[in-house]
Amino acid sequence: MTTKQIIDQIHKKKSFLCVGLDVDLNKIPKHLLKKEDPIFEFNKAIIDATHKYCVAYKPNTAFYEAYGIKGWKALEKTIAYLNTNFPDIFTIADAKRGDIGNTSTMYAKAFFEDLGFDAVTIAPYMGKDSVEPFLAFKDKHSILLALTSNEGAFDFQTKLIDGKEVYKQVIETSKTYKNADNLMYVVGATKATFLKEIRQIIPENFLLVPGVGAQGGSLKEVCKYGMNASVGLLVNSSRGIIYASSDENFAKAAKEKAKELQQDMAIELSQRF
Repeated sequence: MTTKQIIDQIHKKKSFLCVGLDVDLNKIPKHLLKKEDPIFEFNKAIIDATHKYCVAYKPNTAFYEAYGIKGWKALEKTIAYLNTNFPDIFTIADAKRGDIGNTSTMYAKAFFEDLGFDAVTIAPYMGKDSVEPFLAFKDKHSILLALTSNEGAFDFQTKLIDGKEVYKQVIETSKTYKNADNLMYVVGATKATFLKEIRQIIPENFLLVPGVGAQGGSLKEVCKYGMNASVGLLVNSSRGIIYASSDENFAKAAKEKAKELQQDMAIELSQRF
């Protein structure tokens, strides 16, 4: 999927919402546990209920790998369902991969070619040769962890080295990578005020912003500091949408939560475009 196609969908739906499909069998409605593939059935119901209000879905692969081959099969079915029925929706494998070149190439093939994702999240710690193999795939996107929303982000990401924060050095260095136009960046919503300086470094790239909703991030703050001339934002909500209810009406509750966020996003877009 090209960046232009993502932008077109944002304006068409008046939304830059990404729904995180982080499925925990201990949290999904109990009646689904009787199904042959409860993870996929849960995802399918959430997708069918929310696809009108979002432009992206982001399964965190840990929530599938935890269930072994059954979980991986459920992930495969979920992405196949999205690609077949909603091909205009952007799909992100939240896998946080990153390894030496040959290994990264195989990770990229797994997510881009075998499973058919549009993007994958990448940990940049090992540097250029762990990221560029992902960037080699045409019309696929690599989403680099830059400044995350967790408390531990301050352990390393904001530390000064030669007078500059590590996360800024990561972003600046990544701009020199081959095919860097295909890079997006993770910036947590709980770090919204940092977005102003980040935008000075990468004014045009898309930012994947988790942390709005259950983690306490502010949509208004994210838009104030992070929105650019092309919108440039994918704001993720996971628990706040998919676990809005644990009853049999869970899909309807998820739909309402997604709709609420979409309407808030529509207001933000109308004020700028």
